[in-house]
Amino acid sequence: MPHARIVVQHSTGAPATSGTDVVSILFTANKGAQPQTLSKAASGGEFSRLMLCIKYMLADKTALPTIVFDEIDTGISGEIAVKVGRMMQQMAQKHQLVAISHLPQMAAAGDVHYFVYKEDRADRTVSRIRELNQDDRIKEIAHMIAGAKPSENAFQSARELLALRGETVNG
Repeated sequence: MPHARIVVQHSTGAPATSGTDVVSILFTANKGAQPQTLSKAASGGEFSRLMLCIKYMLADKTALPTIVFDEIDTGISGEIAVKVGRMMQQMAQKHQLVAISHLPQMAAAGDVHYFVYKEDRADRTVSRIRELNQDDRIKEIAHMIAGAKPSENAFQSARELLALRGETVNG
C-alpha cells in the first residue's frame, strides 16, 4: 500500500468509565483520497494488512512471547501473500507466532504446519489438530491451491512455495 495514510485524531470528551480521551484512527489506502474511519475506508484485505503492519511495528517494542494471527491474510493473495509470509517469518525470529490461515503462501511460510479438523462422534463434534510431516504438508498445501483432487501441477506449486522459504522439498 504505497499511498496509504493513517491519521490519529485525539480529543477530550466528557468523563466516562473509559476515561476522557477520544481517539479516532482514520485511514486511506489510495492517493488523493481523504482518510476516513477504518470501517468506511478499508477493504477486508487492506484492514488485514494494516493490522499486520501495526502488530509488526509493535512486536519489537513489546514483551509478547506469543502472537496469534487469526486469518490476518483475509483478502490478500499472490505476491502480497508471499510478502506477508516473509514479514511474519521476520517476526518469528523474536516471537512465537501462531497463524490461522487458508492461504497456501502463508501455510508454506511457517516452520511447522498443523492441520485443524472436526471429527463427528456419536454424541458430538470434536475439534482435532495434528502436526503435518513433510509429505502431508505438501499434500495439504496442494489441497489449498486446487481443492479436493489436486493435480500434479498443484503438488509442484506446493513444493515451489515451500522452497521459497529455503526448505529442501523432495519429489
